Amino acid sequence: MSTGQNNREIDMLHGAIASKLFIFAWPLVLTGVLQQLFNTADVLTLGQFIGKNAMAAVGNNTPIIGLMVSLLMGVSLGANVIIARYIGGQKPEKVQAAVHTSILLALVFSLLLMLISELFATPLLHQLGVPEEVMGMTETYLRIYLLGLPAIGLYNFEAAIFRSRGDTRTPLISLIISSVLNIVLNIAFVLGLGMDIDGVAYATLIANVVNAVYLFRGLCTTQDILHIEPRLLRRDWNAEECRRILRIGLPAGIQGMVFSLSNLVIQSAINSLGADAMAASAAAFTIEINVYCVINALGQATTTFVSQNYGAGKLKRCFRITRQSLLISALCMIACPAFLLYFGESMLYFFNSDPHVIELGVIRLFYVVSPALVNGGIEILSGALRGYGYSLPPAIVTLICICGIRITWVYTAFAASPDYGTLMAAYPLSWTATMLLLIAIYLFYRKHLQIRRLHVRPTFG
Repeated sequence: MSTGQNNREIDMLHGAIASKLFIFAWPLVLTGVLQQLFNTADVLTLGQFIGKNAMAAVGNNTPIIGLMVSLLMGVSLGANVIIARYIGGQKPEKVQAAVHTSILLALVFSLLLMLISELFATPLLHQLGVPEEVMGMTETYLRIYLLGLPAIGLYNFEAAIFRSRGDTRTPLISLIISSVLNIVLNIAFVLGLGMDIDGVAYATLIANVVNAVYLFRGLCTTQDILHIEPRLLRRDWNAEECRRILRIGLPAGIQGMVFSLSNLVIQSAINSLGADAMAASAAAFTIEINVYCVINALGQATTTFVSQNYGAGKLKRCFRITRQSLLISALCMIACPAFLLYFGESMLYFFNSDPHVIELGVIRLFYVVSPALVNGGIEILSGALRGYGYSLPPAIVTLICICGIRITWVYTAFAASPDYGTLMAAYPLSWTATMLLLIAIYLFYRKHLQIRRLHVRPTFG
């Protein structure tokens, strides 16, 4: 793993910005797509070989799984920001402490999350209003999937560590291996062993474990600044570094969870519309999420680049990074939605050939994919603020606008007109309100940073 490792690093502190953002981001895009391929492979296998009820069961779990994974990914961003800032500030001893602390935090945090999730899995599914005909399969898939949360948490922290120094390809290689394994095991368990939804869930669990082990071995064998010594994990645990990671990571995780929490309410409303609506949403989600992979990748790139440069005291370069990230995001968010909207109906057919399911899926794609330009802006501005250490403000904005508007919409507009299109309109409305408020927040903190620079050196805000 150490051979050629330096060639995977990106110099974020000097030279061109846009080209390096792109080089950093494209493996992240592929990583996000492959992460979704886990879910896509499950939906495709069940939709083609088991039936639309099994497909709907996975769809019912998507918001719950998204809730857990969003929290883990968000907290791992805290590790990314802290380690990147130490690298930018040329503090190798602090990098080592932060890396070891991150790994131990990942294990403890994700184990606790797994135990809590397993405890409340059944009540949560009942709260969602999952129909009885798919409840058994839904719970089976969820409980098996939750067993893999420690592996998912460890992978996200490990990937954040690699990305903090500009290496986005190693996590991608790991995910390619585990994604291929997941597909092979899906086919082997369902077609070869005659298993049902449990076979698909176990395939995903095994692939997630392999994914985490691969990156852990990479960190243990590398001889550079990110090297991990397993026997020193407890000794190098640093409570202050843990607090710094959580100070940035928890609000980022909460921001991601807010999206998932609001989607839980929407999923409950979707469930009230029947199996066709559930199947359509599951299929459309596996398509539309690929647009978000691009958005999220650019947001993570912005966070890492801003964090390193802020640690090095290059505030003007941080501002240029944000501007160029917004431009790249705008170009991508015009091209990607246009492609998916044009080919969306054909893509949906691969998941399920039922005409009504496809019709509803097209409606969802229109409402969710069309405003991607706005969604991209939200992610870039949030990413920039996190890079400076201001992780709480975008989380609060998201809580108020995303969660508040969507829940209000479900219990007012949708309750008055329980139509699938009416329900989906909650997405663009909430994103637009969030973007407007977030622009004001970003401009405020930008001015604050300029004033602060005149008086003090950069700190962990």
